[in-house]
Amino acid sequence: MSGITSSRSVAGAPAVRSAAAPQAARPARGRRHRWLPPQHGAWAMLLLPYVTAVCVAGPRWPHLPLLGAWLAGYLFSYYALLAVKTGRPARVRAQLLAYGAATALLGLPVLLARPAVLGYAPIYAVLVAVNTAYARRRRERALLNDLASVAQSVLMVFVVATVAGVPPADLAGVAAAVGAYLVGTVLYVKTMIRERGSAGYRWASLAYHLAALVVAMLAGWGPAVAAVFALLVVRAALLPGRRLAAVRVGLIELVGTLLVFAAVIVHWA
Repeated sequence: MSGITSSRSVAGAPAVRSAAAPQAARPARGRRHRWLPPQHGAWAMLLLPYVTAVCVAGPRWPHLPLLGAWLAGYLFSYYALLAVKTGRPARVRAQLLAYGAATALLGLPVLLARPAVLGYAPIYAVLVAVNTAYARRRRERALLNDLASVAQSVLMVFVVATVAGVPPADLAGVAAAVGAYLVGTVLYVKTMIRERGSAGYRWASLAYHLAALVVAMLAGWGPAVAAVFALLVVRAALLPGRRLAAVRVGLIELVGTLLVFAAVIVHWA
């Protein structure tokens, strides 16, 4: 749009506009990224297990502060790991103080209402330790590190169940289906962006998605879930190798997330 507008402007104005626009945009973008991580896909990974589990287990009032603590905790962990990676905690002190305080304040009523959620703390501690180790080595894009993050998100299904007073085992199928999708997403997205030229990753992604489809059918996750996983197999087979922009890859995953959510709700809610 700016290029079209500039081509119709008075001679000399396009150069001024094109030079000034990035300078005006950079500070705004910098301020935004100073407080919000530039990881758009992380929000789907955070919200899908939580929202799905709440819909299946039934909402309770502690679920609301739990959501706030969950999101604030993610923001705190992002900047804490950034401090570990860069060795400069002073640069993100404000974010650590703000998001750390928000996590504590929002988590307190959840702990008071459902002290049993503390039982998940050791598991989260181990998974965060994995993230910390990779951040220290500046290898936060490693597959195992991504899988540790997926495990943290999937564990939220059981936290939501505990808060609802529902036996966590009752939501094991939900956790398995959501987890199977998220692990597949990690592999698939790597074949589209960072490992685009890797034949090994492509075959691993396709094999995983085929196995997930078989599990969905044999485990009795329902025809809706199986149908979505069949579509995910097609996605893993046809799209790698095509030069899609990152935003298009993200939009496709957003559709996949919504389909998984709908299918799981149809079967388990």
